Amino acid sequence: MSVLELQLQQLRERYAAVEVTRLGSGTHLVTVQAVPLPQGWTKPASAIRFLVPAAYPFAALDCFWADNDLRLAGDRLPQNAAAGNIPPETGAPGLWFSWHLAQPWNPNRDTLSSWMNTIIDRLRRLQ
Repeated sequence: MSVLELQLQQLRERYAAVEVTRLGSGTHLVTVQAVPLPQGWTKPASAIRFLVPAAYPFAALDCFWADNDLRLAGDRLPQNAAAGNIPPETGAPGLWFSWHLAQPWNPNRDTLSSWMNTIIDRLRRLQ
């Protein structure tokens, strides 16, 4: 079992609906359905999408997408986000978050699950 397969299995233990699509570029698009959101968002849950680079786990994960219609209360866009951005090779627009790790990616420490923790933390910040 590859590192990616093992980490996808671990992610599926945490979230019931995880889909993976291998893209022509060799990257994988991971979609985690119905991720619960904290209060302050216009929806109680959103799908979360992120790209896993072909060189994973040595290449870092970066940025993510939520449902395109997701907004903060008052119909505001969050900081460092853009609506209508299309993940590569998908054709489906999403709310793109230009969000990055606070510390450098470490393939001996960081995983798909720790990236989801980063995403959840970003969504809790409500800005």
